[in-house]
Order: sequence, then C-alpha cells, then structure tokens
Amino acid sequence: MPQQFIELGEGYGDVYELLEIIKTNQERFHQAFILTSTKEEKKVASLAVALKPVGESKFLPIYICREGIPFNEEKPSKRQIMFEENIEQLGRKAVVVEIKHSSIFSEPKLFYQYLMGIMRLHHYIPALN
Repeated sequence: MPQQFIELGEGYGDVYELLEIIKTNQERFHQAFILTSTKEEKKVASLAVALKPVGESKFLPIYICREGIPFNEEKPSKRQIMFEENIEQLGRKAVVVEIKHSSIFSEPKLFYQYLMGIMRLHHYIPALN
C-alpha cells in the first residue's frame, strides 16, 4: 500500500484547508495526528490526517500542516482546538505523538520516512504490503 505525506504548508489558512479535507472526506477518515516537537526550546505541533484509499486504489494519503502551530498542553491554540473539534465530530480523537523536529533531518523526505516508520510501528497506519 503506497503511503505518502502531502504537505499543505505551515500557515493559518493551511489548517482551514486541512479541516475542509476532513469534512469532505469523512467516509475516508482513517486517523488524525497531533505531532509535537521542540526546536530551540519552543514546542510546536504538526496537524495531520490519514485517509483511507479510494476505490481500487491502494494509495493512503496523509495530509499535514508541518510545525506551524505553537503547542501548549495547558492552553491549546485556536487552530489545534478547531482541528480536535472536527475530529471529535467524527466520533474520534487525534493521536498525540512526540517526535523529532524536522530541522534535524537533512531533507524533508528523510523526515517523512521517519514519521512513516513511527506510524507503522505503532499501527496508526497499515504496514506496507
């Protein structure tokens, strides 16, 4: 099963696009993620959602807004709250995972391979066939 991250961006508007993807693909929803990391003592979050393959396709897309949201467990940002509320409307909860910051990887491709490994290891997404 091919799996790929599709990066939407880091900005405020990108989260709205992610929310629209969730809303228009409710029947395809597989799993949502809040991926937290730290860089220079600042904690940030990446919001991501994995969708089930469509039709005969075996492709599992994972849409992500990478590291553009300040993360505070006690006082979540408006974007994080909106994301969690959208997921809760589907009767689900986002998985929170602490990860390494993407800046320690020499290129984004290696960062996304690292994330795939974590997600497969914890059975958040299916293993490759």
